[in-house]
Amino acid sequence: YMVTPDKDYGQLVSPKIFMYKPSKKGNGAEIWGEKEVCENWDIEKTDQVVDMLGLMGDSVDNIPGVPGIGPKTAAKLIKEFGSLEAVLENTDKIKGKNQERLREFADQARLSKKLARIDTEVPIDFDPKMFELEPFNREELAALFKELEFRTLANQILGEQESPTSFSAVQKPGTQGTLFGDDVAKVAPKTSAAPPIPSHSLAEKHIENTPHEYHLADTAEKQRDLIAKLSKSKAFAFDTETTDVDPHLADLVGMSFALKAHEAWYVPVPENRDEAQKLVDAFRPVLENDSILKIGQNLKYDAEIMHWYGVELKGYWFDTMLAHYLLEPELRHNMDYLAETYLKYKPVSITSLIGKKGVNQLSMRDVPVEKAAIYAAEDADITLQLHDYFAPKLKEEGLEELYRTIEEPLAKVLVVMECEGVKVDVDFLKQYAKELEKEIAELDEKIQREAGVRFNVASPSQVGEVLFGRMQIPYRWRKTKTGKYSTDEAKLQELAKEYPFVADILRHRSLSKLKSTYVDALQTQVNPRTGRVHTSYNQALAATGRLSSNNPNLQNIPIKTPEGARIREAFVPKNENYRLLSADYSQIELRIIAEISGDEAMLEAFHKGQDIHRATAARVFGVPYEEVTAEQRRHAKTVNFSIIYGAGATNVSQQLGIKRSEAKTLIDNYFQQYQGLKRYMEETVEFARAHGYVKTLLGRRRYLRDIDSRNGMARANAERIAINTPIQGTAADLIKVAMINIQKALDEKSLQTKMIMQVHDELVFDVPTDELETVKPIIEKLMRTAIPNLKVPILVEMGVGMNWREAH
Repeated sequence: YMVTPDKDYGQLVSPKIFMYKPSKKGNGAEIWGEKEVCENWDIEKTDQVVDMLGLMGDSVDNIPGVPGIGPKTAAKLIKEFGSLEAVLENTDKIKGKNQERLREFADQARLSKKLARIDTEVPIDFDPKMFELEPFNREELAALFKELEFRTLANQILGEQESPTSFSAVQKPGTQGTLFGDDVAKVAPKTSAAPPIPSHSLAEKHIENTPHEYHLADTAEKQRDLIAKLSKSKAFAFDTETTDVDPHLADLVGMSFALKAHEAWYVPVPENRDEAQKLVDAFRPVLENDSILKIGQNLKYDAEIMHWYGVELKGYWFDTMLAHYLLEPELRHNMDYLAETYLKYKPVSITSLIGKKGVNQLSMRDVPVEKAAIYAAEDADITLQLHDYFAPKLKEEGLEELYRTIEEPLAKVLVVMECEGVKVDVDFLKQYAKELEKEIAELDEKIQREAGVRFNVASPSQVGEVLFGRMQIPYRWRKTKTGKYSTDEAKLQELAKEYPFVADILRHRSLSKLKSTYVDALQTQVNPRTGRVHTSYNQALAATGRLSSNNPNLQNIPIKTPEGARIREAFVPKNENYRLLSADYSQIELRIIAEISGDEAMLEAFHKGQDIHRATAARVFGVPYEEVTAEQRRHAKTVNFSIIYGAGATNVSQQLGIKRSEAKTLIDNYFQQYQGLKRYMEETVEFARAHGYVKTLLGRRRYLRDIDSRNGMARANAERIAINTPIQGTAADLIKVAMINIQKALDEKSLQTKMIMQVHDELVFDVPTDELETVKPIIEKLMRTAIPNLKVPILVEMGVGMNWREAH
């Protein structure tokens, strides 16, 4: 194995030589053989890697290649001619600019290939005995770790937590302090540190060398026997194979079950929908038996698949993805990663069955049933083994209750929400797209006219040439690595203050993105089967515990501009007898920080029902509440939110357009008035150093492995996360509990109201008009009291309308 992230080493891969390719973030690795190298480079043989590099070059290694020829063109030429030399010999068969480039830079291409080739003939004395792994001297290694202050490595390799006093805690000259000016002596953990990141080492076990019994239940008799086994069990692992990653478009291809480690069953499902339904119905009694524990990896997906076959996945769920998310929120949670990391087992790759993403990718329906059976049964088997590993871990870490009371029931709520979907007014979107297209075209014409030259306004490089080349606008920044002018939004925003022409370019960009990313895309996301949009909520993504969504990403729908806010008009009720109800927590993160910190001044403002930003301004600037100016309130609002997100004086000065010294004075005055808040921040960082993690009010954890880092920037970032996570995480837990309780109430009262969206701190409902007065107080109360006995009052703002914008 060659341990390297460098793709260029693919040229050395052979039937007996592999690349062990660590990921960029340090979580896991890929193993590349000949097949993976050829797929990645789009070539037929690994020795063609150097031919590719000769044509396309490599900026990292300063290999020039042929200017204007990128990966796609290089792959096309190598496929056609076989090698760089053959390409250069056949330039007469190549048309257009590429012919000119290849002829002009032929010598440079040959040199580039030579530079890219790794020399395998270097004389090296190789003694195999030097590479034999022998037991290490624990005492010498412990002494070395102590001298170098490698606490984490000591914990990982020696397998024991070193005491903080075993490492030097004296601050050396020139070392950086912490975010709050503590010296390094305080950096060492006081009682315990975060556990080391689980080692994602080379998985030695796989399907070929691990004993297993995987059964294909492809007859009625075998299926009856399996159902009998499942019905007598207390728990089983369950997984589905389908035709699509979108559960609302997918058809069921097969189901797999596991009752004990290394034994599993695969049940192929007929393509004919009626026959498929009959088979699924046969398994309904065990799937809907609420006394049997259902184990799965991302069970939300499987439950949604079964929903469209009229089956509810009942009983308690143990989702290995969600369990790992609670244990290690910042790591990856996909099954392959979990299997390789915790079971040291490399599963059968899905790409080995259906190929990579693209037009030629197969459907699981196209895979021979014998191969599908092994893959699917293995999935269920691994998931069962991961349950056996994670279930006791949740108990050990004190996270079982959080899983049981929040994440498990929330997954079931999300199934209901996602399957319900939301209605989108496609006619409105089409009309809005036309309006945007018209304004974009008018802006384009205006910009071209003022520039005095025709150019592509959507091209950053062409915009740079026009602004800083043709129009001679002073360029005050570094150019890009390729020597071009940078025209990112921040730079153009700065120039727009002086040059209205630049403001037009920014608006052109903004409207173009709005149209393509939201207005056009949203139309394509309407499900052809249901006529509704079914967003997918990511329950195991944000380390803070926050939900996010995709297809569409509801959180990213812009609301700050009038044009962006209009997109919300497309989200409408089921019909004219329904209305959308929006219920939004008011300033929830500031209320949470008041609760957690116990700051009396902040709590007093909320109890009086005051505008918290105006109240802050009155205290910081020393003026009566009624006399606070708009500018003072704006400054106070900026500082309030900056504290939550850990911004310092530099960031505040940039946001407010004031000097850094003025921003520092503002922050100092702020902490003079809110001393409880300052105390919370300092104590939270101390807790993080002592324990290696921070937690929310309901016990959600986030590990901070850099909290005692010697790297000042890494440590300061960890301190910011330590301060922010309990606030954002508690806000996340609050709305999750509210969602669970509201869904339960709607079900118990048999109401027709549907919870259809969750965005930031807002819940959106599709409500029959005759239920509005019934559900409003229910929703308001359950949101307000989701976490009981808080010192700070929780306020929920509500609105009703014929579309989301009107309701919000």
